[in-house]
Amino acid sequence: MRIGEFSDSFLPIIDGVGRVVKAYTDTLALQGHEVYVIAPMADIGFRGKYPFEIIDYNSRKLSRKMPWRVGIESLDPHFSARMKMVHLDICHTHAPFITGHAALNYSKKNHIPLIGSFHSKYYDDILKSTHSKLLAKFGTKLIVSFYNQCDEVWAVSDSTAETLKSYGFKGKIITMPNGTNKQEIHKERLKEVISKYKLNTEIPILLFVGQINFKKNLKKILEACALLKKQDVKFQLVFAGIGPDDNAVQKLATSLDLKDNFIMTGHLQDIQILNCLYYISTLFVFPSIYDNAPMVLREAAAMHTVSLAVEGSCTAEVIKDMENGLLCKDTSEDLCEKIKLFLSLPEEERKRLEDNAYNTIPVPWDSIMDNVVYRYENLINKYKKCMA
Repeated sequence: MRIGEFSDSFLPIIDGVGRVVKAYTDTLALQGHEVYVIAPMADIGFRGKYPFEIIDYNSRKLSRKMPWRVGIESLDPHFSARMKMVHLDICHTHAPFITGHAALNYSKKNHIPLIGSFHSKYYDDILKSTHSKLLAKFGTKLIVSFYNQCDEVWAVSDSTAETLKSYGFKGKIITMPNGTNKQEIHKERLKEVISKYKLNTEIPILLFVGQINFKKNLKKILEACALLKKQDVKFQLVFAGIGPDDNAVQKLATSLDLKDNFIMTGHLQDIQILNCLYYISTLFVFPSIYDNAPMVLREAAAMHTVSLAVEGSCTAEVIKDMENGLLCKDTSEDLCEKIKLFLSLPEEERKRLEDNAYNTIPVPWDSIMDNVVYRYENLINKYKKCMA
């Protein structure tokens, strides 16, 4: 098959959706398919290292603080010329915005199927950006309109599908979960990471990975850790990522007397560094009620690291409390208590949770792609019959 994966973020940007698209393209290409990534231009370096082709369009950074880029593909004639020379069998978009509409236009012009994956709580994003419920509702109506034009709509989890339905989408939604490949850690890289971030392996390391944005419930993590410190619990807290609230988070940590306990790594492009952080961490703390099916929780489990999430959240869908992870109420106090509980567990009980997380949460991308390819081929064949 000739497959087009469309995304508003891609390399070298390491965000959740970008990593999902990278995993799709790597796995599909290794399975022998001809794969193209269509995304905003972010890296014009050597591309021979990738098993897929990148077709990108001119773009600009959204801001100095954020690595994400935006552009208008229709205003890039070189991009349009290259797309005319590509003969895709199917389009799969991972966002309903600019690149998504490029996928929609291509699929209509070339009479091929379009799959739209739903990843994020867009209402929350629009509301935070505009501070207007009216604009947020209008934006989600446009998003629903986009998905109504797709031949199939996929969601990364059952709870994510419910989010899209709550926006007003009434069509069929297929749940297509994200995968995670288990990877080995190189001891030399581990030593490098420990040295680089001045990590103390003699005390518990609490890790958060993701966009540094208060919508991820970061304030509660910091407040919970401040409570831990008042109770003389020893720990180091590591935030790995970049985002619009970098400075505010740093200031809040200082005001809560966490300066000596708190480390911010900034933006990580090297996945090996991230894997080392997962591996060395005692507990992955991810109380976000914004995220749907975060890759980071699966990546942590693949490194034998237990996650703590908020009960009832989309993130918590794969976690059974005290079986393969921990769940807490959406309060700083309960978050603190659950962290303290985990740190107080006997070593054999912690290992049981770690092994259960490793064995039950990560699903290899190869097995996910078997289902993806089946649905791609089925949809392509349906289109061919209709066009015959």
